Amino acid sequence: MYYDNLTMLADYYELTMMQGYLLTQRHKRLAVFDLFFRSNPFDNGYSVAAGLAQAIEYVKGLHFSEDDVSYLRSMGVFKEKFLEYLKHFEFTGDIYAIPEGTVVFPHEPLIRVSAPVIEAQLLESALLNIVNHQSLLATKAVRVVNAAGGDRVLEFGLRRAQGPDAAIYGARAAMIGGCAATSNVEAGRLFAVPISGTHAHSWVMSFDEELTAFREYAKLYPAACILLVDTYNTLKSGVPNAIKVFRELKDAGVNLGTYGVRLDSGDLAYLSKKVREMLDEAGFYDAIISASGDLDEYLIANLKAEGAKITYWGVGTKLITSNDCPAFGGIYKLAAEISQDGAVHPKIKISENPAKITNPGIKTVFRLYDKSSGKVKADLISLYDEIIDETKDLTIFDPVSTWKKMTLKANEFKVKDLLVPIFIKGKCVYESPEVMEIAAFCRRDQETLWDENRRLLHPNRLPVDLSEKLYMLKKRMLEECAE
Repeated sequence: MYYDNLTMLADYYELTMMQGYLLTQRHKRLAVFDLFFRSNPFDNGYSVAAGLAQAIEYVKGLHFSEDDVSYLRSMGVFKEKFLEYLKHFEFTGDIYAIPEGTVVFPHEPLIRVSAPVIEAQLLESALLNIVNHQSLLATKAVRVVNAAGGDRVLEFGLRRAQGPDAAIYGARAAMIGGCAATSNVEAGRLFAVPISGTHAHSWVMSFDEELTAFREYAKLYPAACILLVDTYNTLKSGVPNAIKVFRELKDAGVNLGTYGVRLDSGDLAYLSKKVREMLDEAGFYDAIISASGDLDEYLIANLKAEGAKITYWGVGTKLITSNDCPAFGGIYKLAAEISQDGAVHPKIKISENPAKITNPGIKTVFRLYDKSSGKVKADLISLYDEIIDETKDLTIFDPVSTWKKMTLKANEFKVKDLLVPIFIKGKCVYESPEVMEIAAFCRRDQETLWDENRRLLHPNRLPVDLSEKLYMLKKRMLEECAE
């Protein structure tokens, strides 16, 4: 965990509402909140859930220190009764979540919080901050990695991220999304992920001759000798000098390991083809060609379409900043209250914009797979106590265009409940996997999607429907509100 305590990472209105709940004697009411998002970023066909591990550490560490309480007292807004409550604050509720690395879709609860309303309210801002950031960058990384088509993608964004925290957790999310390594040493240390890098132009410029710079670097790192060849002239000096060094190492009996060149500027498609010709003519068929320099999924896809001979892609600024889509858009809404007798009272938020109308009640998400192919047929957002019988036909329908229906035949589909318990009565019951395990799971989970869902541009939308029971509940509540 990068920070020990994020309790005060809250919007001001979380605290004023919390005080209001306490002073109006509403603080013990059990509330259920959903954290979800309304649309996939980048117009992608799906998103990737990320950030749960940090969210868990945040909840585990919730407490108001003496300094926190003193600061809040100094504002002159909060009553002593509320400040005294904060001194003894602890989370006592339940949290269910979709595991990191899972492909997810709009309106599905990524996290469901059930707790006294005063506790559940506090979690809103920090959970959104954590999940929005890491899910956005994991989804961006997936797009970049998929565009690379099996080539290695290296995350190089540390120097361009919006601060240390964004760089560290952004690198983590990028690894979940499929990057092979990161240049961020602190991220490597914290999350046990591979780190990688070559050298900068300054290394070459610090020597009187490019060839000398290459020779000295190769002596130091013969097992990982990737030489940056565009400091002066890529084809006239950089590559010829790199070839000289590779030949000298080979003649000396050195095991070259991973070796090759890096391009950081110019026409990468043209240069990579010429560089490949030069390396092959010299007998260095297994030398890699790495490229960097303001790359993103679109440029990588275009370069590959042009026949570029690049197999390692260093992606920095446009990945770590998600420059074409700066926000994930996750939201946290009240979905239900639970009375002392256990009765569930669904809540709905209504808007003139139909996309902003929430789904009421305590919900879960069922993923429906085709048994023969293992591919996802649809997701079904259902009330938490619903059960799907795989031995019976199941007909689902689009909640907006209700005439669009799909019938899954008995014994030809299987069901998975995506939400798993994370905290029960305030105690953590879930152990987060290591980042590289999550990354492997993410790769497997994407393979359950159809190729049409994974297209870079204009992907086909996987059906995400409401169960009939949830649909009718929502319809009834909307009709009642309209009366």
